[in-house]
Amino acid sequence: MTRLSIFLLLFVSLFSASPLHARVKGEPTNAAEAEAEKAKAEAETDRKYRAWVETLSPARQAWEEVLQSELGNFYLPIHKRQKVAGQSNAWDFVEDDPALPRILLIGDSVSRAYTQTVRKQLAGKANVHRAPANCGPTKTGVSKLDVWLGDGKWDFIHFNFGIHDRKTPIPEYTERLETLIARMKETGATLLWANTTPLPDVPGKWSSQSVVERNAAAAEVMKKHGIATDDLFGAISPRLKELQNPGDCHFSGEGNAFLGKTVAEFLEAQLADR
Repeated sequence: MTRLSIFLLLFVSLFSASPLHARVKGEPTNAAEAEAEKAKAEAETDRKYRAWVETLSPARQAWEEVLQSELGNFYLPIHKRQKVAGQSNAWDFVEDDPALPRILLIGDSVSRAYTQTVRKQLAGKANVHRAPANCGPTKTGVSKLDVWLGDGKWDFIHFNFGIHDRKTPIPEYTERLETLIARMKETGATLLWANTTPLPDVPGKWSSQSVVERNAAAAEVMKKHGIATDDLFGAISPRLKELQNPGDCHFSGEGNAFLGKTVAEFLEAQLADR
């Protein structure tokens, strides 16, 4: 065997044994193994979450039961992981200060993303709750509103439906808004409409005009009922390039904070006029 052959043999042997090419201990080798590890991790999260729930007061446990029923397959696992990690989120249980007014936020993921900022801004001024869901379209609202309203008394209900209704025919959209308004009025709360934030034009997915049209239709409904509008569309439109994620309906962390502060300022003005 030549010196070159010996050198190549040693090189291949050392290279194959290198940690860079060795399988990391515990690393899945195929899709089935990866899925099994994912299921194991989820089961462990569920176990820790259930143990955490058992430490809560009856009222807090009842709230978690509602969330388990309503958050769905996307948001519930996220909620569980956050609670196990000791993290706060939009669906935190709110311990009411009986001296303060109660506000309910109803809306989709854009609303969810600004909820915590609204709470922070109105701390000591109002009890800020949010519906136990990503509220989606008006169709879902009509079927789930009683669950979202719960049994408590609301002083203000700040609500939005729009992005998930972008393909809902305008007559159906406004008819469902009328149904929702009629039910919410039964609570005795002051109703406050948040118009829908802009959508980018993404062929086959988003149409900016769809929101413009539904905001215009909703404006007529709100005018008819004397419901004040929180103009989130107008507030954030000048800063879309800066604050909206490219090709998406959602916003950056700074954008969510901006919307939360805008909502809080609007609500604070309503509290002052109360």
